[in-house]
Amino acid sequence: DKVLMELIEPYELRAAKLREFLEDVKPSLRYDIVSLVDPYGPSVTDPDLQCLVVSEETRRGGEAVNKKRLENGLPELALYEILLMKDPDHSQNEEEKISSSSLRQRLLGTLLQPPRQDPALPSRPYVIGLTGGTGSGKTSIAKLLGHLGAFLIDADKLGHAVYVPGGPAYEQVVAAFGAEILNEDGTINRKVLGAKVFGNQERLKSLTDIVWPEMAQMVKEQIREADAQGKSVCVLDAAVLLE
Repeated sequence: DKVLMELIEPYELRAAKLREFLEDVKPSLRYDIVSLVDPYGPSVTDPDLQCLVVSEETRRGGEAVNKKRLENGLPELALYEILLMKDPDHSQNEEEKISSSSLRQRLLGTLLQPPRQDPALPSRPYVIGLTGGTGSGKTSIAKLLGHLGAFLIDADKLGHAVYVPGGPAYEQVVAAFGAEILNEDGTINRKVLGAKVFGNQERLKSLTDIVWPEMAQMVKEQIREADAQGKSVCVLDAAVLLE
């Protein structure tokens, strides 16, 4: 339930920063940095511990630790409560204290690392993949990027174009799934086709093996079109981009 949990730094990096901080505070300090795999960690099993540092908001957690220690036949820990520093620059939707949640929110819209320079890829246009499930806001973000001048490629529209009579996947799909998927006018009835592959991984793979390479080719053609128009950024909006 953490805010933007995807942006939480890896454990190894957080542990390294903590070690650097402890060494900076007091080089002679003896410490162990332990990865917590439950809410208590070694605090309820280590008989050598004497004190637990808590804040006003984590005091109840410290009391829960002492309750658990008593259950395990260990003496209670002294709870030393510290005040949390206020963040003078916090915004209305951020916590008043200095908080990693607020810092993660401020990362939104920033580059976590410089764009990767791959000599095998053309430098222009720079292609951004935009993905996510239904209702995740892809269309809204794509429109915003379009207003900023990006060339937009809508994979959903290409997905329809690939099935039309004369389209790149039409003949292969009809050959693989039979004439019963066709409407009277010769177009593919996508509902009937969907019913054939729904819940059947083998049939679904047969379909995607036909359709996805053709769509990828259409995307490449669109990227070339963006380059021809002199666009520096190209955005590919695709629900199953990673797959």
